Amino acid sequence: MQVLKEDIRDRILAIARQQFAQNGYSKTSMREIAGLAGVGVGNIYNYFANKDELFREVVHPVLYALEAMLQEHHGIRGEDIMMMRSEKYLKSCIDEYVSLINTHRGLMEILLFRAQGSSLEHFRENYTDRSTELVKAWFTSMQQKHPEINTAVSDFIIHLHTVWMFTLFEELLMHSVPQQEMETILHDYILFEIQGWRAIIQI
Repeated sequence: MQVLKEDIRDRILAIARQQFAQNGYSKTSMREIAGLAGVGVGNIYNYFANKDELFREVVHPVLYALEAMLQEHHGIRGEDIMMMRSEKYLKSCIDEYVSLINTHRGLMEILLFRAQGSSLEHFRENYTDRSTELVKAWFTSMQQKHPEINTAVSDFIIHLHTVWMFTLFEELLMHSVPQQEMETILHDYILFEIQGWRAIIQI
């Protein structure tokens, strides 16, 4: 019976993903999802308390990936700032961005373009604000470790760092940039960004 319930849950998630991608959060109803999934509208609430919870579960993989990326660079597992001088760091950043888009392209489109009306409607802004605070704290810890570096960077410049990242993702998604071209664009963008940060913090 448990396996059957999981099958039903997975079917609801699959249908919900299709509907959110096609119609957006605000124009998708639980009744519509239930009907397409072949379950009663009352039964769907045995799996998800409301439409917002269902939406968050659909986009959970990309939320997790973006959070992991943030923590890897600037959070509890934040890398040493001197890594920015290495070719390995450049390549790992490019690979990370390419993997994120290739793996979660459809979910990123839902999250960034179809979330109006959900609790994730302002995800981009909230993530950017949190990222700014994490980067500031990371800079403080790096300055203690490397007193010679310059971390007197305005909050707004740090804020723009994440704004540009989301703008890059959105433009790549909206223009359906092919894989090979995307990798070249990401290489140039990340190289530009890393060299800019190296000039500012003087490493």
